[in-house]
Amino acid sequence: MQLDHQHTGFEQKKFPIVLLLDGIQAPANIGSLFRIAEAFGVEKMVACETLINLESPRLRKTARATFSRVPFEDGGDTLDQCLHYQNQGYQLIALEITGQSRSLSKFKFSPLKGVALVIGHERSGIQQEVLQRCDAHVHIDMFGLNSSMNVAQATGIALYEITKSLAPVK
Repeated sequence: MQLDHQHTGFEQKKFPIVLLLDGIQAPANIGSLFRIAEAFGVEKMVACETLINLESPRLRKTARATFSRVPFEDGGDTLDQCLHYQNQGYQLIALEITGQSRSLSKFKFSPLKGVALVIGHERSGIQQEVLQRCDAHVHIDMFGLNSSMNVAQATGIALYEITKSLAPVK
């Protein structure tokens, strides 16, 4: 028998993870990111370089009710938010394939620091000046010819790996 949301037996946890959305615009992607962020106990989502319409029917349909359970703010400039979270002691990690990126599955996250995970625009990715500011770049190993995947799917994979390394917030 399939279990409903109230009877899964999963322990609720919160992790010191902030998602920094660098210019992500598609309402379906943003709705999916809310849903994924809630599922992985993300501390907060910060939308940078874009205005997000929380009244969008597409966003609401994709997010279901999770947009009311994940703290969210409009952050303005991505680089400013990066500096803010670095100053707060977070590891600033870009989810992007670059010449310096390391495999997400082999990357060692500090269990003593939070993670500010920067995820980029659907087509252009993370801004170059933001990449330069990040402490590290990580990528998801892929085995086909395609070198990218949907931002929400990639974020889900990344959060799965990151939450295995961090201690939940008490």
